[in-house]
Amino acid sequence: MKPHDTIAYDALPAYSDTERTRRADAFYKALKTRRTCRYFIDTPIAQDVIEAALLAAGTAPSGANHQPWHFAVISSPEKKKALRIAAEAEEKEFYAGKASQEWIDALAPLGTDEAKPYLETAPYLIVIFGQRRGGLYPGEDKQNYYVNESVGIATGFLIAALHDAGLATLTHTPNPMKFLNEICERPANEKPVMVLVVGHPSPDATVPVHATIKKPLEQISSWL
Repeated sequence: MKPHDTIAYDALPAYSDTERTRRADAFYKALKTRRTCRYFIDTPIAQDVIEAALLAAGTAPSGANHQPWHFAVISSPEKKKALRIAAEAEEKEFYAGKASQEWIDALAPLGTDEAKPYLETAPYLIVIFGQRRGGLYPGEDKQNYYVNESVGIATGFLIAALHDAGLATLTHTPNPMKFLNEICERPANEKPVMVLVVGHPSPDATVPVHATIKKPLEQISSWL
């Protein structure tokens, strides 16, 4: 294949504006039901579900189409326990003084603390890495571009796909995160971005009211 070979752009459905609006609104209403969950049960989830969601994430746009992401899926109880121990150690330092008071105050309405039992309870932890170097094909060692942006978009796709599959998620970002490279057996030149906790919510799961407040359209957009 030559560098500039092309294929035809796949035809999009010929929806009316009314139908486009209806579909966009339906998608919004579906995503609006997504909630970050901190209370999970250990009910198993078929691996096929996770794989399909990862394939959806892999369709995200990326700089130079290098797809600079890696998703390390953890289901091993031993590795989940090791991750929880390391993450809680970092979180303990965070809440004990490493974080600014302003940051602690911002988190207060969410009721978070250093205890992260869901890291062991949930059936899957997906550790997301950004790859500074790589390329499109196996064995390449090229500069990757817009890594943070590309990984962020792919992660959004992943969360949306998991939500559409009826699963709860939680984004967890311990700081620092380099211990994740060792636990996930990933090379040092990959940057851990976050841990995505995936599973079913417990029957008594709750959500902080603060987390349900979303900015209205006039605050998140402008028309020029």
